Amino acid sequence: MALPLMPKATAVWLVENTKLTFEQIGDFCGMHPLEVQGIADGEVAVGIIGQDPVASGQLTQENIRHCENSPQAHLELTEHTQKFIISKSKIKGGRYTPVARRQDKPDAVAWFLKFHPTIPDAQIVKLIGTTKNTINSVRNRTHWNSANLKPKDPVLLGLCQQTRLDQVIAKFSKQPAADSDKKAV
Repeated sequence: MALPLMPKATAVWLVENTKLTFEQIGDFCGMHPLEVQGIADGEVAVGIIGQDPVASGQLTQENIRHCENSPQAHLELTEHTQKFIISKSKIKGGRYTPVARRQDKPDAVAWFLKFHPTIPDAQIVKLIGTTKNTINSVRNRTHWNSANLKPKDPVLLGLCQQTRLDQVIAKFSKQPAADSDKKAV
């Protein structure tokens, strides 16, 4: 489900200007009802200025009135807005790695080479955002800092997400077992 632009600011505005339940606002903004209650109590989102979703075209006033009268109803983004809002799962492409974490990439490459050598270089490049030259230099021990490299989990270093790492490991750890079964027959 696509979330509104600036969900916390939208939630602040909905809490201040409507009679919607915390559950309705939480469902619409992708927040837990207790977090919405914290906004209403003034404990969460202090200093965030509310953003009117009606003025920005994300909601209609009729939809808000309908949901205020029916606590079971759900707020829905307008169709026009849904076309332009990209859900988080569809975001792909290059990622920015902060300067402070760039030196951790060779350690993550060493971790892959030590614990999951069956994963192809192309997958490592996609997962942690390094280059094939870096992978080859770590593998051949020609990296400029190879004496100080220690294999470290890329998730703990903040270079990738655990779910994506698990998917890649599961995908490429099954292949050698299937190949060895074919050779045994």
